[in-house]
Amino acid sequence: MTDRSRHVAFVCPRFAEGPTVGGAETLLKNLARRIALSGRKVTFLTTCARNHFTWENELPAGSRTIDDIDVHFFPVDPERNVTEFLNIQSLISANCRVSVADELIWLQNSVNSGSLCDYLKENGNTYDRIVMGPYLFGLIYFASQIYPEKTLLVPCLHDESFAYLKSIGNMFNNVRGCMFNSVPEKELASRLYVMEKSSVSSVVGMGMDDFATTPGIFKSAHDIRSQYLIYSGRREPLKGTPLLIDYLNAFRSRTNRDVKLVLTGTGHAEIPEELTNSIIDLGFLSEKDKHAAMADAVAFCHPSVNESFGIVLMESFLAGTPVLVHSKSAVLKYHCKQSNAGFWFNSYPEFEEELQLLLNNQKLRNAMGNAGRQYVLKEHSWHHIDEKLFVALEK
Repeated sequence: MTDRSRHVAFVCPRFAEGPTVGGAETLLKNLARRIALSGRKVTFLTTCARNHFTWENELPAGSRTIDDIDVHFFPVDPERNVTEFLNIQSLISANCRVSVADELIWLQNSVNSGSLCDYLKENGNTYDRIVMGPYLFGLIYFASQIYPEKTLLVPCLHDESFAYLKSIGNMFNNVRGCMFNSVPEKELASRLYVMEKSSVSSVVGMGMDDFATTPGIFKSAHDIRSQYLIYSGRREPLKGTPLLIDYLNAFRSRTNRDVKLVLTGTGHAEIPEELTNSIIDLGFLSEKDKHAAMADAVAFCHPSVNESFGIVLMESFLAGTPVLVHSKSAVLKYHCKQSNAGFWFNSYPEFEEELQLLLNNQKLRNAMGNAGRQYVLKEHSWHHIDEKLFVALEK
């Protein structure tokens, strides 16, 4: 195989560092690091924003070297009509038909950075490949048009109303190719778009670093004496956290079992008064502490229906903990089937039955946890992912 991709650029609205968290950001940063470790030059173009709600310019503009990556920070454009953006977005979210002109207005008033795009126009000829994502931002839409012949999209695609827009379909069809995170994500793109360049699109995903945990350390440190579920990540409706809290409340009321919920991550969670002492919100944890929390849980519950990979699911598997996921997430359900390490639910009765089974059967929990761990070590080791990554770059 020829080695054509000596200089690879990345474009992502945020850079995963410190409190700036997000699955897509983490994925793109880790792919950039693997490419840099191979001896190739990597340039990462991103914005000065940290908060994915406000998109304020919190970081200083300029360049820094982070983990052998040359990272350039550009300000988010201030001239943004948020009202117009939200009005059109609400129509799209409600599956209302909007014109292509309105789609473009929505994209123009999304998160954008004119200075980043100008830099890409001036310097793009020096890059062999430009990797960018996730798909759902004006910045990615407009940046993908600058050098489409050398652009690879890491879309992090979900089956949602925005994915059906004509403008989004055009973006997928115009770039050189895509690097998908999972088989179901690629299958979704094939259903939605023409994908004339599907021969240079492939499933890559993200590698996972193995870690060791000592059972009981987390429960002892936090004086937790009950069995608990855990959820890690952003707390918001799109991630299903309100549903999880409702289900926990119903489960405790119906079964009279003292099962708690540990939350790690960022965002506000509405906690009913009757669950005040049953939900342990620890906020942002170090990776070591988060993994220890996963290891002591009965199960990791991931109620989101919009996932393209599921990093926290893989971390739970590595911690030896089975998972409960929403059946409407084709990706999470796929991982459960492939690993034999999780159950999926479509309604509360299914959730209750599956959780009862896990609570009552430690032998089953251990077997599922071990199966999940072996699945990640085999299918999502960096050695396995590196091979697919560099093949995708050289196609």
